[in-house]
Amino acid sequence: MAKIEEIKRKYKDEWVLAEVLEEDEFGQPTEVELIAHSKSRDDTYEAMRKAKTKAKDIAHFYTGEILKKGYAVAFHDYI
Repeated sequence: MAKIEEIKRKYKDEWVLAEVLEEDEFGQPTEVELIAHSKSRDDTYEAMRKAKTKAKDIAHFYTGEILKKGYAVAFHDYI
């Protein structure tokens, strides 16, 4: 069991797959059990397929910056 902030520091700029053990009042994970981590998102997807956990809640997240400085994102809604 580890605090989510510990996981983010230990596996900086990596994809993490973890069982959620505790959440805050907003439903955000605060304590997790690490299942897998990797620089490659595909590795954690593979671990997700192979995981034999009966966990009710699983978190899959990236611990680094999604966008590099100077980049922007635009969203378009199709109706």
